[in-house]
Amino acid sequence: MRVTTLNPALARVLKRLHYPLDVILTCVRWYVAYPLSLRHLEEMMAGRGISVDHSTVHRWAIKVLPVLEKAFPR
Repeated sequence: MRVTTLNPALARVLKRLHYPLDVILTCVRWYVAYPLSLRHLEEMMAGRGISVDHSTVHRWAIKVLPVLEKAFPR
C-alpha cells in the first residue's frame, strides 16, 4: 500500500477538481515539459480514453503550476 502525502497548498488547489490526481498532474507535466498545445493534450488524453477539454487543462496549469513552483524550488 502506497501512502502519498500532498503539500497542503497543492491539496487545497486540487480539492475541487473533478478528475483523478494522476490525470491532472500528467497533463500539467506534459504541458510544461514538451512543446505541446492544449489541443494536442486534449487529443492525447482522448487516445487514452480520458475525455478532457483543452480549456480544462489550461485552468489546471494556471492553478497548479504556481503551487508546484513554490513547493519545489529550483
